[in-house]
Amino acid sequence: MAERRIDRDRLDQPRVERRTLRPHLDPEAFGQWTERIARFLGTGRYLVIQSVIIVLWLVENLIPGIYHFDPYPLGFLTLVLSLQASYAAPLILLAQNRQDDRDRVNLDADRDEARQSKADLDYLAREIAAIRMALGEVATRDFLRSELARAERERERERDDEREDAAD
Repeated sequence: MAERRIDRDRLDQPRVERRTLRPHLDPEAFGQWTERIARFLGTGRYLVIQSVIIVLWLVENLIPGIYHFDPYPLGFLTLVLSLQASYAAPLILLAQNRQDDRDRVNLDADRDEARQSKADLDYLAREIAAIRMALGEVATRDFLRSELARAERERERERDDEREDAAD
């Protein structure tokens, strides 16, 4: 009898994705890409580059005697800046959402660490209290010295009393 091989999904290995005609978009890679763009949009370099491009655009389209590629002065510039803004805003929001997620995870980890530290501190406080209570029942060095001194004084009194009785 021939053994039949049954392919089963293994739970200890990641599932192999099927090949499809749909493009696969890795959310992590896309998120990293949006963060890079948002980080670049917030730099001085970007502001300088954008300002230089706008100035060149204005000079090229407003100086007479030069070919104007924009038949309606500044119309195309307005469209380009609006398009840039319409894409920049969601990319920045996506980057902020990812940062919020990271902050939330870090906050949860900090809370767990604080809870653990508090539990450890409570345990140590209880242990110190138990040690203090146990030490309350143990004879200390000062207590032993005072008891020895008291016993020595009593012995000297007894000797003095014996000497007085012997002398009488």
